Amino acid sequence: MKVSSLNLAIVIMVILFLSGCAPDRKKTLRLDEKQTDTAVDGVEPESSYFYFTEAQLHRNKGDLDKAIQYLNKAIQHDPESSYLQLELAVLYLQQKDNTSALNIVEKVIKKDPENIKALIIYGKVKQEAKNFEASEKAYEKIINIDPKQKNIYLLLGGLYMQEDKLDSALKTFQKLVHNFPESYAGHFFIGKIYVAQDNLVGAETEFKKTLELNSDLEEPRYELLNLYKTLGKEKEIVRLYKSLLAKDPQNILAAMELGYFYYQKGKKKDAEKIFKELGNRSIVETEVVRTVVQLYLDKKKYDEAVVILQGMLKGAPKNSDLHYVIAVTFDGKKDWEKAIGHFKKVTSDSKFYSEATVHIAFLYQKHNNTQKAIDYLKGVIKDTPDNPDFLLYLGSLYEEEEEFEKAENVLKQGLSIEPNNSGIHFRLGVVYDKWGKKKSSIAQMKTVISIEPKNANALNYLGYTYADMGENLDEAERLIKAALEEKPDDGYITDSLGWVYFKKGLFNKAVKYLEKAVSLVPDDPIILEHMGDAYFKISHKEKALQFYKRSLSKKKKDKEHLEKKIQELTGK
Repeated sequence: MKVSSLNLAIVIMVILFLSGCAPDRKKTLRLDEKQTDTAVDGVEPESSYFYFTEAQLHRNKGDLDKAIQYLNKAIQHDPESSYLQLELAVLYLQQKDNTSALNIVEKVIKKDPENIKALIIYGKVKQEAKNFEASEKAYEKIINIDPKQKNIYLLLGGLYMQEDKLDSALKTFQKLVHNFPESYAGHFFIGKIYVAQDNLVGAETEFKKTLELNSDLEEPRYELLNLYKTLGKEKEIVRLYKSLLAKDPQNILAAMELGYFYYQKGKKKDAEKIFKELGNRSIVETEVVRTVVQLYLDKKKYDEAVVILQGMLKGAPKNSDLHYVIAVTFDGKKDWEKAIGHFKKVTSDSKFYSEATVHIAFLYQKHNNTQKAIDYLKGVIKDTPDNPDFLLYLGSLYEEEEEFEKAENVLKQGLSIEPNNSGIHFRLGVVYDKWGKKKSSIAQMKTVISIEPKNANALNYLGYTYADMGENLDEAERLIKAALEEKPDDGYITDSLGWVYFKKGLFNKAVKYLEKAVSLVPDDPIILEHMGDAYFKISHKEKALQFYKRSLSKKKKDKEHLEKKIQELTGK
């Protein structure tokens, strides 16, 4: 079982490595014996110290290239200085040039195998290169040389944990707390390892010790909470949550989890009190609702979310944000009637109003009541005539019902409000295409591209339209390739490019792209039919028949032409 990484670990490791690689300002440099006659501010020009000082000035300004140039000059004057060489290695690390840094430290280590700073840099570079074994050996060597290198225990133990070498990690952290009894991080990670090893008693002791050494930390408290939940220690759980809230009364996570814990244990009044207070807070603190979303909705814990949100609504019954989020939750639970009920309570002054309104129409449509979706949107638009989102969705509903003239009128109404709305132009182009008005469709797609030159959907739609018409095939290829630059793994766009090559008579090239399109979108009937057509053209008739049959199995209507292709191949 791998031990999950924590913020505490990340912070510690970053701090310790920065401190481990920082220049040692206290060390002195050996000055080059060849010096010029004139000193500047007490520093001899053309000396190693002069160039080192210049390097530091440029480094402080953020000009690492210049700093490296001056450090190289300093090394030319003092080639035996390991200190200068390691300073140069640190600069290379800052530039992400790990190869140059590694070359330097390897030379330093060859001359001075026990140079701790060189070993730290070596370990860091090897760690970033995922050569964990070499990195571990470097850190082990540092500890053997100097057991008082506190930070290296953390680096080494963290590496072992990352590699799931829990026994080695445990020994490392145990050495750390033996040498440094005040190391709260050491005790914390020992506790984490004990949890992974099912030593829950030992884990509890270590987490408690962590808090004794640093009572400000939250992570050990949450680890203890998880531990006590496993052990069923109800009183300890409540005590810990209350200690978190006493320390920080605004702690949303602790309040939410305590409220839900009370609810689970049948203490409904205690839970209700906490949830109502969170509901009151949600009116002015957007973070409260966001926390519910992150902890429960994003993880699809809908049952828990409903309990919490319904409790919060008792404290803020008119909070549109809460109604919107609980509606999304009920939608996730597939209870669409309750979802619609809460979406309808999102008021027009809410930032979620447009999303809620469109979602209601979507749910009606999803449950095979497109007419009800249309009627609902028409009623909303009557009260809110200037919202282009509502007009766009209403237009798409008319499009689905093949009422193209109504769709055109509604979408044009949207464009009268927002002339450069690329979404409406695109939808209108689709309507014209389905209506058989190819020129108007092409004009709309060109408009979308003029507004958004990198709109992959419009680039692909226009390119595919040309290909399907057998016109402007070079332009079609250019447009679709531009779309693929934006969405390189899109199966539909890949299919479009394959279809362009098919129309150009480049059948082998078409097969290559259509095969990729099928791998990306295995069940689309049009892509499957294109694949069959391409195989037929290169005389792979058995494969062509296979893909025609697959396409036919996915088609819901307009099957006659496919059935005819199959009959021609089978003779039946």
